[in-house]
Amino acid sequence: MSNGTLRLFSVLAIRAPFAAVEQAWLRSHGDPLTIDWKPTSVIEKNIADGATADAVIVTKEAMDRLIDQRVVAADSRVELVDSPLGLAMLPDAVAPDISSVASFTRALLAAKSVAYSLGGASGIYFQALLKQLGIEEAINARATTIAEGFTAAQLLEGTADIAVQQISELLMVKGIKVIGPLPPGAQKVLSFSGGVFNRAARPEAAAALLNFLREKEAMQAFADYGLTARN
Repeated sequence: MSNGTLRLFSVLAIRAPFAAVEQAWLRSHGDPLTIDWKPTSVIEKNIADGATADAVIVTKEAMDRLIDQRVVAADSRVELVDSPLGLAMLPDAVAPDISSVASFTRALLAAKSVAYSLGGASGIYFQALLKQLGIEEAINARATTIAEGFTAAQLLEGTADIAVQQISELLMVKGIKVIGPLPPGAQKVLSFSGGVFNRAARPEAAAALLNFLREKEAMQAFADYGLTARN
């Protein structure tokens, strides 16, 4: 890694809009980025195993833990975006009604297979939601689960007819359609925060990057993928 490169660990939820964000960053600051895209749970495990970088973007709950563990500098914390969960299907599929918890539950039960991620924050929540709805056994008997990555890819592979994930992650996969967010009562808006490692090689540049992600151009790119700025 050259002296001019910043290393970032980041959740997959912001990967789709980040290409535009990174280009804007390079134009204004010039520091190239090396980005390791993983689910929050994997990032935390890697950090526990000794991995480090200049900055990290994870769920706000994980950021709380990293600060408590003194891995991340508390005064470097930047609140970034909120990300709702949604469902996706193939473009020619007939979209079911998912406007209420009851109709959403019926849609899941009617699916041949529901795809979700075991390692991502959305998938961890979805597993708890299935249990809460009392349909865990019925759905998991024919679910398509992946360790990490983009669940909507399973639609294209024909292994699932409904994919559940953060809307921004669903939109990473071309050739699918998002049929809507989860309804009130089932929805879980995930919130993401950034911070600078206490052992960062370039802490000032890392802080500048996180602050740049709050600027208008970056936030517009995030908004294009269903991500909203955190207050």
